[in-house]
Amino acid sequence: MARTIVVTLENGRKLRCKPYTTAGTILKRSVRPSGMAVLGAMVNNEVSSLTYPLTTDSSIRFLTIEDSHGARIYRNSLSFILAKAISESFPAAEFSIQHSLGTGLYCSFELPDGGKNGITAGQVTRIEATMRRIIRANLPIERRKLSYSEGVEYFKKTGQSEKLGLLAFRNPPRIVIHTCGGFSDLAHTPLAAVTGTLNTFKLIHYPPGFVLQLPDREEPHRVMAFADQPHLFQIFQEHKEWGRILDVTTVGRLNEITANGEISGFIKVAEALHEKKIAAIADRIVSDRKRRIILIAGPSSAGKTTFAKRLEIQLRVNGLRPHTIGTDNYFVEEDRNPRDESGNFDFEHIEAVDIALFNRHLVELLKGREIELPYFNFETRKREFRGEKMKIEDGQALIIEGIHGLNPRLTHMVPEGRKFRIYVSALTQLAIDSNNRISTTDNRLMRRMVRDSRFRGNSPLTTLQMWPSVRRGEKKWIFPFQGMAHAAFNSALDYELAVLKPLVEPQLLQIKASDPEYAEARRLSAFLSNFLGVADNEVPRTSILREYIGRSGFKY
Repeated sequence: MARTIVVTLENGRKLRCKPYTTAGTILKRSVRPSGMAVLGAMVNNEVSSLTYPLTTDSSIRFLTIEDSHGARIYRNSLSFILAKAISESFPAAEFSIQHSLGTGLYCSFELPDGGKNGITAGQVTRIEATMRRIIRANLPIERRKLSYSEGVEYFKKTGQSEKLGLLAFRNPPRIVIHTCGGFSDLAHTPLAAVTGTLNTFKLIHYPPGFVLQLPDREEPHRVMAFADQPHLFQIFQEHKEWGRILDVTTVGRLNEITANGEISGFIKVAEALHEKKIAAIADRIVSDRKRRIILIAGPSSAGKTTFAKRLEIQLRVNGLRPHTIGTDNYFVEEDRNPRDESGNFDFEHIEAVDIALFNRHLVELLKGREIELPYFNFETRKREFRGEKMKIEDGQALIIEGIHGLNPRLTHMVPEGRKFRIYVSALTQLAIDSNNRISTTDNRLMRRMVRDSRFRGNSPLTTLQMWPSVRRGEKKWIFPFQGMAHAAFNSALDYELAVLKPLVEPQLLQIKASDPEYAEARRLSAFLSNFLGVADNEVPRTSILREYIGRSGFKY
């Protein structure tokens, strides 16, 4: 091995150091990023902790909360501190970090004798005080390796059964853990090196649980005000109840069902729950005779298209005869298309839709008149008319599916009393374990990777490159309007990540260390390693998942 290695900093400066020098040691010799605590490092396009030992020539970029990878380190590190604080303050509590809620994380909490009302405001205050004491102490968060038997023994001793469920289907010679002041957890992602860098947060009582409110990347020095999202919260709670019905709330339990050969029945029940929910939404629409313009919106890869097709079937069962209009055919031509801050075409922008023509056509349809539908040619970027006519008669409804469906501007000429808005998203309730949630965004990203590769000619690298722009569009054009929905549908299927695993993993292997997106590919690969793979032959032809993996019974 070479006596020295060369480390290249983000500003181009080169340092010589001994092998096994840590990223944190390099930080002390470099120019510190202005004003923000350093949480980790990007070493050769891989996210690493500051305790990571450098063994080869490396390029290194330090991460703060302003970077998406740094923000993830901050969130996961605070989650670790929260779990430690609860283990100290309420060691008998049943605790779980369940899902995002705005810029925070909703957490459940239950004591053996705590009754049905969940956590009290006083208990939330006590937990926050314990967290702040841990942070003031500036304790090290160490990454350690245990033998497999040592790891299993520790999690048995501490009663962490969901960790044992994960380890039951893994057999590494060593288990990597994070430990801090006597508390340990499985290491899923890099964490901050010390607790003292994690002081911007707040716990908010939100019965029956509470919210760990986090800073936003754009304003990292302060905790964002909590914006209640009761509609979204209700979706999560409903799906969590489904998880209880299916007796699956963690990956370890899903793996057990797979290993025991019970996955076929599990898939059938999960799909039946979807169908029951779609039927209930159809019943609501039919019961309100005035609302015949059905607007379906949601973020990328939420399953909007298949949901619309399945809803149409349920409406037909109820005697309605719906037509469907896709807003994509109302795109403006290139000379009118908005551009983003980089000068590229912004297809997520609402002005990318010809709102004036769209509204004129809706008004005509509501008056019982016939229109000629446009067709947008994506190859020429031109609008065409191909003689396709549409007319709505009594007893018929109009389904409109697109990302702007909940935005009032899209249908501003249609009376509000005629509209029924539906928000669709994939909000998984499944967790890796009690301290580590599964990001619903990751769920959608992996759906999109498979679909784009199979049906849109995009490489996995291209999909990962596009994803930040897609997310910015969602934040601007979709999420602000989700509270306007009359109904919501959660398209997540608790078995789907096991089906996506064997399809996504080969795609992630195509992304190499020379690609900036390598860090994201590595993170997703590590996440998928928690799952046992499931073949897709049991997935029904009408499943929302078929929109992404293929062989659907619907035409798209």
